[in-house]
This record gives sequence, structure tokens and C-alpha cells, in this order.
Amino acid sequence: MRIVITGGAGFIGSHLVDYYLKAGNQVVVIDNLITGKEENIAPHNGNKKLELIKQDVCVTHDILDDVDFVLHFACPASPFDYLKYPIETLRVMSVGTYNMLELATKKGAKFFLASTSEVYGDPETHPQKEEYFGNVNVVSPRAVYDEGKRFAETLTLTYHRKLHTKIGIGRIFNTYGARMHAGDGRVVPTFISEALKNNPLPIFGDGKQTRSFCYISDMVNAITKAVEVDYPHPINLGNPAEYTVLELADMVKRLCSSASEYRFYPLPDSDPKKRRPDISKAKQLLGWEPLISLEHGLEKTIEWFRGQNG
Repeated sequence: MRIVITGGAGFIGSHLVDYYLKAGNQVVVIDNLITGKEENIAPHNGNKKLELIKQDVCVTHDILDDVDFVLHFACPASPFDYLKYPIETLRVMSVGTYNMLELATKKGAKFFLASTSEVYGDPETHPQKEEYFGNVNVVSPRAVYDEGKRFAETLTLTYHRKLHTKIGIGRIFNTYGARMHAGDGRVVPTFISEALKNNPLPIFGDGKQTRSFCYISDMVNAITKAVEVDYPHPINLGNPAEYTVLELADMVKRLCSSASEYRFYPLPDSDPKKRRPDISKAKQLLGWEPLISLEHGLEKTIEWFRGQNG
């Protein structure tokens, strides 16, 4: 197969590149590298089955030859990044999504949208099912990401209904693992990078807000199954095991043998209080559920971070 992956030099995108190349497919990566890193796919340098196009997906693309799948993962995904690039985030989720849907429709390829649990906003139902419409503050700074993804879902489904484009949508919950940026503002890389240096761990609010963390290998397994299934509506992809931020901090400290203390800060505007996916659809449609426990996944991620610092 020939697969286009936008944002393929990013965290999840680069792991998908690994997966599809290992399976013997041809992969075309489109990435402008504002948050992605070319080093993430550098191990494949010289592989004739990989093509890297260093370009913004908001620019119209005419990919030569056939395409079987278009996986749209281009978008700043961490709070630090999408607050630094708010207009770019909105453009990639609107203009960029439009361009990639046009490409998929023209090629007769299946389009898969990387959506997010953030479409649920600060949820009033728990756990979150795909049928829940969400509780998003459209005027908060973080809405550039939340609303951008919500618009992208609407656009994707509209192409399916109007033009019969083959589509899939994965609502990805917190994912962690190797290749995350230490300074991108997401809680797992922040805690690990600071704990390894015995620096204070930043806790926003009282730390009792919850998150559900999925290890990268489980997420790649979920995404690749979701790409293949014939189902045009959103599917939650995440680990339903729920932890408070303080529980995560305690576990990271213990696994890092760290002397870090906690430093508390005000909770950011519209930060979700609870987050846990209902993955009934993923179990039913994909035959998938996560296998890696948080402790095991953190051990592997900490080992990778130690290697980076070494």
C-alpha cells in the first residue's frame, strides 16, 4: 500500500511511519516541522519506500501515483505548542483537513482523521462516550485546538455524506512514550524530565483532576486497526484506566528514584477536571483494548528519556 501521513515527523505520526514501513508499505510524510522533528524518522533515511515532503498541509498537494490511505495527524498537539501557534492550529484543522480530504477523494483513498478527547471539553458525563456532544468553552485560549478538531470532524463527515469519501475518525486520548518533547507542556514528559533532574514537579490546581494514559504501542495498534475498519463515525482510542495527576506524579517520582517536590499553580482556563474514555466501540469494532499498564509504560518512557539525557 501507499500511505500518506501528515505530521509524520511528530510523536504519534513517526511511530505510525515505523509501523507501516516495517509492514513493507510505501509511506509519504508531509510535515512542515514546526513541532515535528526530522530526527524522529531519521532511522529510515535511505529507505526508498519513504518520501518526506517538507511542506505545510495548508498548501495544495498533488501527490503523484496512487494513494491507498491518507492519515491526517498534522497539528500541534500539546498545550504549549497550540497556544504558541494558535492560528496555525486552526488553519491546519480547517484548510489542511480540506486539502487532505480533497486528495483522498481524488485518489479514491480512505481518509483517517486524528481527532482528540479534547472535543469533549470539560465533560459533564463520565466516562466519555462517542455520543456525548461535549462541553467546550469556545472563547477560551485552548479552544483553538478543541474547536479546530471539532470542525475537522464535521468537515470529514460532510465529505463522506456528500462525496462518499471513505473516512475514519479516531478520538485519541492522552498518549505517551518515546519521542515526546520534554518541554511541550504535556504532563508525562514534563514530570519525567523534571523528576530525572530532581526539579520540582508542576501541579496545576489541586492535582485531583484525572487523566487516562495510553502507551504509544497500544495507540499505534488501535489506530492501525481503526484505519482498516469500515466505520465512518468517531471511535474513542485510549486507556480507560483513570489516575489523578497526583497519582501520576507519585508514580513518576518513585520510578525515577527522584527527590522532586511538588509546586502548585492555578488551574488553566477550561482545563478538564475528568477524562476517561468509554472504549466499548473500540472493543466491539476493532477487537482492541490496551495491554500496557501505566507503570510498565512509564518505565519504558523513563528509560528512553534517560537515554536522551545520557
